Amino acid sequence: MELHARQIDIGTRTPTVILHTADAQELGVHPLDRVQIGHEEGTAIGVVELTDGLVDQGELAATRPLGHIVGDVTVTIAPSPSSASYVRKKLDDVELEADELDAIVTDIKHDRLTDTELTAFVTSIYTNGLSRAEIVHLTESMVDAGETITWNSDLVADKHSIGGVAGNRVTPIVVPIVAAAGITIPKTSSRAVTSAAGTADTMEVFCDVEFDIDEIREIVAATNGCMVWGGGVNLSPVDDKIIRVETPLSLDPPGQMIASVLSKKKSAGSTRVVIDIPYGEGAKVPSLDAAREMAEDFDRVGTALDMSVDCAITRGNQPVGTGIGCGLEARDVLDVLNGNGPEDLRLKSVSIADMVLSACGSDESAAEILDDGRALARFRDIIAAQNGDPDVTTAELPIGSHTATITASRGGVVTHANNRLVNETARRAGAPKDLGAGLRLAAKTGDAVDESDELLTVYAHTADKLDEAVRFARENDPLRVAGPDEALVEQY
Repeated sequence: MELHARQIDIGTRTPTVILHTADAQELGVHPLDRVQIGHEEGTAIGVVELTDGLVDQGELAATRPLGHIVGDVTVTIAPSPSSASYVRKKLDDVELEADELDAIVTDIKHDRLTDTELTAFVTSIYTNGLSRAEIVHLTESMVDAGETITWNSDLVADKHSIGGVAGNRVTPIVVPIVAAAGITIPKTSSRAVTSAAGTADTMEVFCDVEFDIDEIREIVAATNGCMVWGGGVNLSPVDDKIIRVETPLSLDPPGQMIASVLSKKKSAGSTRVVIDIPYGEGAKVPSLDAAREMAEDFDRVGTALDMSVDCAITRGNQPVGTGIGCGLEARDVLDVLNGNGPEDLRLKSVSIADMVLSACGSDESAAEILDDGRALARFRDIIAAQNGDPDVTTAELPIGSHTATITASRGGVVTHANNRLVNETARRAGAPKDLGAGLRLAAKTGDAVDESDELLTVYAHTADKLDEAVRFARENDPLRVAGPDEALVEQY
């Protein structure tokens, strides 16, 4: 069929063409079918959407991924990519071969799978799981689909938490400790998806986090470390596309999580990796047994990829630190580096840093590096290298001007500190978009409180967001005090 192509500004990652219903009927295609478009520069494949109004008969509208296609074109029916049949195979719980997983990853990279097909792939992994061989093959394919960073040293450290715990901002403490010990640790981190802050969001309070690979090399050459946003570089880009469909479904299947984490670490050139696996009520991993099983998978897959992977299995049944939200977590980080701050954040950071140092063959003590000021000095070096103010003080970090304190309605013991509800309360207050929004926790699980004792304080940039966060906290009790008549009330 001969049609006239024009561009249309509709946001979509999938190469999409919009046809008039009458033309589609004549051609014999339906929504989400594929067509091949012959144009003066060659051919392209697009996914079909139909309309009776956006285009006229005889026209084809190409979305931005196909924006180069204009003028007279020839349109024919195109077959589905071979990887679509492999997705169906995985839905039937059949183990995929290396070349089949490679085909799926290649088609995801080039946006040849529709969101429906990509969602089906994620669902098949969630439902049927991945064998260790599949995890290895998937990880290797994801690494090959993006750029990689190579370093002059065979000893390149990294750490990662699988997430799920509010606060837990150990990375900005661990990285300068390890870097101060003379070990290369180029840390790429994520932004928040469902939490109140990701490491990249918290670091953005201090400095820039978006750099290309050459700039990352310069920062690491000057300081031994960096703390940058992983989305700013093309490391395992297929992982980012998979996460995009996982997020609205709240799916994070273990096999895919392992491939996601290790593909990013392998792409970043890491050779010694420590993985923090929190477990417990409200964490991503519910039990100690499940955490041990995941640790074993990380170890074996890492070995197959020529990486040494050690796992720290930690309690994840409540937040770490007292600040929840970008600026508040940044305050905790700087306080710990200054020799103060929340004790649980300090202890966990030192423990993880000691594991990294040990994995790299160093006999340095993380506590000594922290206590003698070397970690703080290296942190300020990294901040300066990433275009931040190395002399920033805690008092200068952002914090919301609208506050409300939530207190215990009776005496008792804090029995639960729900990570999901704590994060959601902070998000209702404006985190992570509003850098000073979030919570300051005054109590943790096991703490005894009297009636009217402070449980937490909410910080927001606007009164409306403050009210919404307080309302959510009242209705959901992110911190729960034992007692049959327990309740939360707010005091302004």
